[in-house]
Amino acid sequence: MSDAPAPGIARGGSDRVAAACTDAADAPETGRPATAVLGVPHTAGPPPEPADRLRNTYRSMPEAERSALWRQRLHEAESGLTRLLATRPDTPLPDWFALQSEIFADLPDAATGSSRDWQRVFFRGQALMERFLVSRYGEDALTTWARSIAEVHRAVEPDHGRGAADPVHRIARQAELYGSDYEFDDGVEGDGQTRAALTLTHCAIWDYREQARRSGVRLTLASPCAYCTKALSENIRAKGFEPSHSLRTGPTGHGCRWEVTVPASADTPSSSSSSRER
Repeated sequence: MSDAPAPGIARGGSDRVAAACTDAADAPETGRPATAVLGVPHTAGPPPEPADRLRNTYRSMPEAERSALWRQRLHEAESGLTRLLATRPDTPLPDWFALQSEIFADLPDAATGSSRDWQRVFFRGQALMERFLVSRYGEDALTTWARSIAEVHRAVEPDHGRGAADPVHRIARQAELYGSDYEFDDGVEGDGQTRAALTLTHCAIWDYREQARRSGVRLTLASPCAYCTKALSENIRAKGFEPSHSLRTGPTGHGCRWEVTVPASADTPSSSSSSRER
């Protein structure tokens, strides 16, 4: 693959700049999660050609929609963690209450807050929650958290009637928030009811992590994929579909491919597969 924009590849909204990771990151000076903000989404230029309509659907995602998606993701993550901790008798409640106050500190104004403001709050909250879990229960707790988040996701993520394409479009919308490069496969360009697929040709989350690492930020997870793949897989299962994914590295950097299918039967358990291609 090439770094040059290819037809059908939805380029990220802005030039990539340093931003917070999706896992816990501590600034060495303060010991508190370090966050930064993405650039303003690029919306200039003519609308996509009809042939690229589905592949470029979210390139010009409106500001209000971006803000709403950041808020929904924060709600899913925090509510999922609350749901998880409520079932553990060993939950350190004073620590959890203090963490909640940090997660929701300085919230943007509901009427005037921009997507960049809500992005900042999401990154801070995600970092705090990951650090809270991993430091107390180990990295394996991320899987349990992902499953708990998925139960919230099941309730709050709308069903648009596109079948297997619905969760694939959710992945694409999230990818657009980060400025990743992605393209839909032909399953989405068809009816997408029984099979849909998406390839992230460049995952911009890795850019943010590496820039933070070079700046001296301590990262909790060795790879953003350690959490992201769990979360996406569980969200897809929660909606009644079967996920599979493969991680990729190449000339365009880190990426992944996701396929979503309707299970062969209601009795067939969903499963996720993962491999790395080079």
